[in-house]
Amino acid sequence: MSSWNKSFWSGPAWDREEQAPFIPEDTRIFAMQIAVIGRGDCSEDEGRMAGAVGRLIAGKGGIVCCGGRGGVMEAVCRGAKEAGGRTVGILPDTGDGNAYIDVVIRTGMGHARNVILILSADAVIAVGGGYGTLSEIAVALKTGKPVFGLSTWNIEGVADCATPEEAVSRAVRAGRRSRQSRSHRDPGEPL
Repeated sequence: MSSWNKSFWSGPAWDREEQAPFIPEDTRIFAMQIAVIGRGDCSEDEGRMAGAVGRLIAGKGGIVCCGGRGGVMEAVCRGAKEAGGRTVGILPDTGDGNAYIDVVIRTGMGHARNVILILSADAVIAVGGGYGTLSEIAVALKTGKPVFGLSTWNIEGVADCATPEEAVSRAVRAGRRSRQSRSHRDPGEPL
């Protein structure tokens, strides 16, 4: 992400016009959205991995999207916020979600919100996980979203990663390809 873009998105909303350089009216600005999925009651190790994933995504200028609750979802959001990143929680109910969410999307849809979460992402990282995570992985694979796993389900289509750094690096590369196929940007233009 360019330096003007980082300062543009980190400033207060009311001050953004003053910070931004001239951008032609028909230009669309995108930030990569990476879904991070996992249990709402994760282990300490899964929580550490999720926090690292959040920090790494934020460090690359991406937006963390998650289910908005506790466990892996809270840990990834906390990590992203520690690194100055942005977070989106797509909730199954009408609550407020965890304390580290910037944008709360209250669906009232229960597990059906998993489809919204996955379709909102350019790539998916699974950290650990139970059956809810498995359903999100299935939606991602069915819809052609790249999935990268850290200590998660060992199934065809999920790229196993050894470290949070590897998972985020591979997700960002795959997400760039995904974004180019659906955006109006020049494919040679940096993210």
